[in-house]
Amino acid sequence: MLFMKALFIGRFQPFHKGHFETIKNISKIYDQIIIGIGSSQYGHISENPFTSEERIEMINKTLDRNDIKNYKIILIPDIHNPPKWVDHVKSIIKDFDVIITNNLFTKSLFLEKKYEVIDTPLYKKEIYSGKVIREKIKNGEKWEDLVPEEVERYIKRINGINRLKKI
Repeated sequence: MLFMKALFIGRFQPFHKGHFETIKNISKIYDQIIIGIGSSQYGHISENPFTSEERIEMINKTLDRNDIKNYKIILIPDIHNPPKWVDHVKSIIKDFDVIITNNLFTKSLFLEKKYEVIDTPLYKKEIYSGKVIREKIKNGEKWEDLVPEEVERYIKRINGINRLKKI
């Protein structure tokens, strides 16, 4: 039997229930999940308020508490050069069998290079969206039920609410 590795790329700003459901499901199908944190060099800015270390912590806390162990996290900094981006990712993450994404841009770039790309079910994409969650936090709206409990506690502990309101 083959040992299959799936690469799941996202910015995880923040890690939300849609991300968690995807990982939970693919962890049952693939032997290893490689979680690629995109835009890893950014933090403390509007689109990327959380640092790579904070995003790693959110993911680890959630997956560990839910007994998901077949993953590793790898940072993927942006290069702002779409034609070379897939090669950039491949230079960082040498070994994977399939890409898991619903991001149309990521999907098209990997398909161009002849990689197998698998769509995942979207879990209420209209609400489980980092952008929507960040806006709710900024506007003082209810957001806590959109992220795993561990992420909610972590964002509050690092004063992420104030950070989002200031940037």
